[in-house]
Amino acid sequence: IAGIAVVIWSEWFRGRGYRAFSYSLKAVGIGAMYLSLWAAFQVYHLIDSGPAFIAMLLVTASTCALALTQDAEILAVFAITGAFSTPVLLSTGVNREIALFSYVAILDVGILALVAFKPWRRLLWLGFVGTLILYVGWDVEFYTRAQLQPTLIFASLFFIVFAIAPLFMLRQEHGAGMMPLALAFVNAATYFCQAYVMITEISNTAMAWFSLALAAVYLALNRMRPRSSDEAAEANLRLMHLALAVGLITVAIPIRLEAHWITIGWFIESAVLLWLGSRIKSDLLNVFAITALVLGVGRLLLYDNFQSTVLIFNMRMVVYVIAIAVLGLIAYHASKRTDDLARNVGAVAVVALNALALRGLSLEVADYYSWQMTAIRPGNRLLANWTEIRIARDFSYSALFMGYGAMLMVIGFWRKSAFVRWQALILIALTTAKVFVYDTSELDRIYRILSFVVLGVLLLAVSFAYQRDWLKLNRRKPSSPAGDAT
Repeated sequence: IAGIAVVIWSEWFRGRGYRAFSYSLKAVGIGAMYLSLWAAFQVYHLIDSGPAFIAMLLVTASTCALALTQDAEILAVFAITGAFSTPVLLSTGVNREIALFSYVAILDVGILALVAFKPWRRLLWLGFVGTLILYVGWDVEFYTRAQLQPTLIFASLFFIVFAIAPLFMLRQEHGAGMMPLALAFVNAATYFCQAYVMITEISNTAMAWFSLALAAVYLALNRMRPRSSDEAAEANLRLMHLALAVGLITVAIPIRLEAHWITIGWFIESAVLLWLGSRIKSDLLNVFAITALVLGVGRLLLYDNFQSTVLIFNMRMVVYVIAIAVLGLIAYHASKRTDDLARNVGAVAVVALNALALRGLSLEVADYYSWQMTAIRPGNRLLANWTEIRIARDFSYSALFMGYGAMLMVIGFWRKSAFVRWQALILIALTTAKVFVYDTSELDRIYRILSFVVLGVLLLAVSFAYQRDWLKLNRRKPSSPAGDAT
């Protein structure tokens, strides 16, 4: 009664222009009503849970009606706060999942409908936070694997409500539209984590398919066009939906696959995204393609561990070839564009391509001689045999670098690419340094002589080609090095 009286009294102040003070009094009165009903049920046991729940609903509905009639968003905040507090105030410690989450779902839909008619987009954030708090509180206390099906259904229902919510918020946004973007991202991350905790207890494969299905949902949301929305805010939300879809696909790969197949999956994803980006002229998809490629290359270099039994025709070389092919695809598409950014990306792709090729071939050389070292039988010539194999291996590295540098030089002349020729010259220069600094002191006489002969022939061939200018390189119009990447 006192709470109702305070609310009625607050109208007297509102009629005289003291709106802020009036809302403060209403907050006190509404809080007093919720508190009195809680005490009547929990402390003094004057009423049962049913009448207490109905009474709290009446308080919530009355507050919401006041908010609508007075066009006061703050009163709607009071109503929603009270609505989400009701299950907590009337909790008896008994698991009533269906009743609790059905009530929360009705609240969320009601908030969504309210925002559809009133420019009160902040209420959606309040509803999301309230839903999350109640869900986490219930999950910590009561969830078991036996309740997976109803729990996942309700979590999906909450997700759908707040996945649609940013589309309603667009009508009230201008410019970047950060509130819809933030809600879309947080809702996706929350739902994914909820599902991950529940589904991975049963099957990683099911979780991977779930992630792909969720990606499809965001691709569908990306196609929706809300009416009367700001173009910039709508474009940003579409990009967010696209980013979430690509991110979910990327995450699904390590969930389902294992070992080097994760790396291959990321490389294939990168190639597909690159192809789609070139087809629909989307720079964002190109960025995602490069991101997936970086993930794959990073895992290949830092994490993947291959146990090869044959040279060249092994899984490690397959993975390296796929990575090189994707880098070549990036360089090819970059060469078709004229902007400086694309040329720079193409140049980096060509350098990375050559570095990966050298890395892969060097590992094959290392494996070949490692097997020979393992096959050495103990005996008087153990150290001598091991030393001979090590010397042959070091010479093979020099021969590999020289040969690869010569190949790059030929390609540079053939394609008339100064950028590729510069890479060849740098590699040859590093090989020259290795020959003079290391090979001359460590290798046997025959390997030392061969190193100098091969290096000398290669340097003479390069200098002769430049001197004769067979390809008329000096008559070409100057261009940027990045533009010559391919």
